[in-house]
Amino acid sequence: MMEGDPGRTAAIAKIREIVGPKGWIGDVADRAPYVAERRGLYRSAPALVVRPATTAEVAAVVRVCAAAGIGIVPQGGNTGLVGGAVAAPDQILLSTDRLDRIRDVDPLDHTMTVEAGVVLQRIQEAADAVDRLFPLSLGAEGSCRIGGNISTNAGGTAVLRYGNTRDLVLGLEVVLADGSIWNGLNRLRKDNTGYDLKQLFIGAEGTLGIVTAAVLRLFPKPKRQDAAFVAVPDPATALELLARLKAASGDSLTAFELMPRIGVEFACRHVPGIVDPLASPSPWYVLVEVSSAAPDDASRDRLEQALASAYEAGIVTDAALAGSERQAHAFWRIREGLVEAQRSEGGSIKHDVSVPVSRVPRFLEEATDAVEKRMPGVRVCAFGHLGDGNIHFNLSQPPDMDRDAFLARWHEINRVVHDIVVALGGSISAEHGIGLLKRDEMAGRKDPVELAMMRRIKAALDPAGIMNPGKVIGPGPRSSVE
Repeated sequence: MMEGDPGRTAAIAKIREIVGPKGWIGDVADRAPYVAERRGLYRSAPALVVRPATTAEVAAVVRVCAAAGIGIVPQGGNTGLVGGAVAAPDQILLSTDRLDRIRDVDPLDHTMTVEAGVVLQRIQEAADAVDRLFPLSLGAEGSCRIGGNISTNAGGTAVLRYGNTRDLVLGLEVVLADGSIWNGLNRLRKDNTGYDLKQLFIGAEGTLGIVTAAVLRLFPKPKRQDAAFVAVPDPATALELLARLKAASGDSLTAFELMPRIGVEFACRHVPGIVDPLASPSPWYVLVEVSSAAPDDASRDRLEQALASAYEAGIVTDAALAGSERQAHAFWRIREGLVEAQRSEGGSIKHDVSVPVSRVPRFLEEATDAVEKRMPGVRVCAFGHLGDGNIHFNLSQPPDMDRDAFLARWHEINRVVHDIVVALGGSISAEHGIGLLKRDEMAGRKDPVELAMMRRIKAALDPAGIMNPGKVIGPGPRSSVE
């Protein structure tokens, strides 16, 4: 807390006045949903949890903090995984959960203007209500908020067809570090009048400003979606199947998710209602989805023919094509259940990485060999978005190993895996962000010129270092959360 500094104590009182009684949380028990990081690796202890209800309130809070030199940590749905939204005792945590208005939906423009605190699932439902699609989809969509998705450039399962969050945003409204408001809520598809400033804030994790609203791109609502659960011998043949399906289906190929046998076994064992869709086990599986905006489109026929051809070529060893929407959901439940099921298998060391798509099989082979040599008995559960090269290389603890002893080797094992990722031209963070967890490692691996450019941008937009101090590119003047 800030009781020892009269100036800061006065600033906190002023912030409470700005947001009103409903806009701040003082009771420790009531702060619980805001201060515990999802994986349990970090925990906040902020001087105040503040919940502004308007962009003007956010700006007023930031102005007070700027004058008093108080660090501000923005937070959306608190579903982050890298410690990017945790605050120290001399900082305030600014939640966007009351910035929850859908300001406008325009089916003709194929746009939606929303505030940063709107839950992702609400955006999907609002698009669906006007026969449109907002394609960002991820496991936390029922609780994550669009401002957090934007600030981390979230990926998800439909990147193969629609791109990352960066590709789904047309405009932003942002409160800058001095409390000024940039109104960049542009609906234009084409605008060549200077720098594309919105891209500075997408993926910046709140270190340059606080996103308060966004204009999102919508798409025609698919009139049919078809899914298949496919057995393949190994990731290399899965890659061959990807090439065949792209050639056969074009941009109707929406998702291409790779899963190992051990992951499917975990899901069947621990998640109620999940059953193995195929009669015989396979070392690897792919969940394929194709979609079309035309109800009479032949995408299902093309998918079926491509799978039959791949079967004849020995690329596919078995497959189940969903005969109903319910069966397709059952296939997706297996993929979504992998993370949930891993929790029941003990400790898990995570890696959210990407490599060029063509190098995924090599990465999986080299990384698996390396971690098994370093830690005999470790169980590799590697899965993810093969279509865009993003693999969640997760490791479950050896059955006979102590959980705490296993998790104590997190950074050691990360270095082993990340060395391979970087050698293959990949990234140590594909969609979860940097936060605190990967900050120092990124600094050691980034091109020095690129890192220097990032620091210059930070210094220009946040010279006092009050915006999410210590996250992404290094400590600010008042960051003590480690």
